[in-house]
Amino acid sequence: MDDMKKIMFLMRQAPHGGIYSYEGLETILIFAAFEQDLSMVFVGDGVFALVKGQDTTGIGIKGYIKTYGVLEDYGVEHMYVDKASMEARGLTTDDFAVPVEVVDAATISALMEEQHAVIPY
Repeated sequence: MDDMKKIMFLMRQAPHGGIYSYEGLETILIFAAFEQDLSMVFVGDGVFALVKGQDTTGIGIKGYIKTYGVLEDYGVEHMYVDKASMEARGLTTDDFAVPVEVVDAATISALMEEQHAVIPY
C-alpha cells in the first residue's frame, strides 16, 4: 500500500513583516522528513519570498532565501508561481533565486484538486 500523500503548501504572505512565510518554509522541511510528495505554490505577495538578493540586515532578522535552494535536496521538486501574481508585482522568473514553474490560476486549481491536503501560509 502506498502511504505517500500529496501535500501542497500555499504561500500567500510576503517574506518579511510576519511569520507565515518563514513558518511555511520550516514546516515543509519537517514534512520532507516523512517522504511525502510535497509541492509549493506562491501566490499574491508570497511571490516575493523567492526574490533573489534580499537584504534583511536593515530589519534585523536573518534571511532565509538560501533555504529555498535546498528544497529539491529534501524531495520538494515542484515549486509553482502564479503568473498573474508575478506579473502584477513586476517580476519575472529572472528575479527568483530558484527555478520555478509559472502557471495560471486554472492550473493551480487543478493541482490543488490532486492534493490530499493544501496547507495555506
